[in-house]
Amino acid sequence: MSLTESTTKEATGQIRTNPRTGKPYYSKDKREAVQARDAKRMYVNGKEVSKHHPLHKPGRYKSWEEVHNHQAINAFKEGYVYVIRNPAWPDWVKVGMALDYEDRCKGYQTSSPFRDYEIVHAVATNDKRALEVLAHTLIEQFSIDRRGEWFMIDALDAAALLQQLSTEVIDAKNTTH
Repeated sequence: MSLTESTTKEATGQIRTNPRTGKPYYSKDKREAVQARDAKRMYVNGKEVSKHHPLHKPGRYKSWEEVHNHQAINAFKEGYVYVIRNPAWPDWVKVGMALDYEDRCKGYQTSSPFRDYEIVHAVATNDKRALEVLAHTLIEQFSIDRRGEWFMIDALDAAALLQQLSTEVIDAKNTTH
């Protein structure tokens, strides 16, 4: 079939069919197909979440808190342990855990008129709560002061300690298996 015949058939509304199967050719740009596919997808803060993720729920959300309650998110073991800072308090960092550390940092931005919280470091983990407890214990030993999850320590030192701890935990798991 020539290009002119193909264009003429499409213009007249005829659907091109696959001669081997007898079915219409698939078009990824069909509006109905795109809508059906998007209806099954999940986006949090503009990022697509795998349909295999245990907390998958189709739709578009600004944050994980909008999707599920805090208990459901905390019940999920995998995630990140992170270090964030704000230049308004240059000697202090927060060490916390989250399902998505970028989403958590954006949550902190709402409390700052300058939107100046920044992620210093984050590590992925299979058990965010356990790694966070270990990180708090280790970083507290090297910090000048502690207030909850906030530590008076150089941000890069806190990041290095978190990375060191993460590597040790991974190494320990690999040697025990």
